[in-house]
Amino acid sequence: MKENIEFRKVREFEGIISGTLLFIKQNIKPLLKTFFSLCGIFILGGMISNIFMQLHMTDVRENIQAGNYDGFGVWSYMLSWRYLMVIVFSILNYTAMYTAVLSFIALYIAKGNVAPTVEEVWSYFKYYFFRVMWSGVLIYILWIICAMACLIPGIFVAPAFSIFFAIMVLENADFGTTFGRAFSLVKQNWWITFATLLVIGIITSIFMTVVYAPAYILMMISAFSGGDLQVLKGYQIFTSISQCLAQVFMIIPLVSMALIYANLAERKESQGLLGRIEEFGNTAAPVSHPDEDY
Repeated sequence: MKENIEFRKVREFEGIISGTLLFIKQNIKPLLKTFFSLCGIFILGGMISNIFMQLHMTDVRENIQAGNYDGFGVWSYMLSWRYLMVIVFSILNYTAMYTAVLSFIALYIAKGNVAPTVEEVWSYFKYYFFRVMWSGVLIYILWIICAMACLIPGIFVAPAFSIFFAIMVLENADFGTTFGRAFSLVKQNWWITFATLLVIGIITSIFMTVVYAPAYILMMISAFSGGDLQVLKGYQIFTSISQCLAQVFMIIPLVSMALIYANLAERKESQGLLGRIEEFGNTAAPVSHPDEDY
């Protein structure tokens, strides 16, 4: 039987990717139970708001084709409460996913590589949720500013921002401490971190595309072939549902971010190695001795 994944360990590029998939495989049931128990309500809310938004956009398009709206009226109609609800539930949804998975990993490490229960993760989840949410909004604004200044700064800060929340949850750090530590850890390992994130992103995109690509294809065929409006709306509902369900694959990059952080921290500080040495040194000698033969 294989040992459970140890996070505090130096890993190379392929070790992080294989470790990510192995951790998910070993903990798939408790991980999915935690994910849907804590994130399910936000995924459902996002799904419903997205369906309303998609149907609303179809009606707007039909009215434009009929000449019922001017330019200003179209934008005011499109940017309605439905659009606001999509944004709100997107923020809540991604906050819940980040907080739930990283809280699961934090407790997994604290319990000595044992999967925690949903109740245990909930205690961490409610503690970190709003901290992660407001920090996420700030990090996203900062990233947008960097990307608008020039594409290169946006790419440059991406590796540090990717491990930001792993540091915040796994080290229980505040925003300022987390921000500085993220750049400090990535500083000497930017290329390997970026390459790992790129590969993990491709893997995640492939899994998610397999889920919702058929619905998108059917919807596009119906839209361009001038199909019935009700059929098109049916495809849009199906697309929104599949798109939201595919978010379960966000577990992959979140686990990899935790492994990347642990790898970088271990390279710099060797806390995991020192802990194993200390544990080995404190191991008590066996009380019983083998019987002597005469």
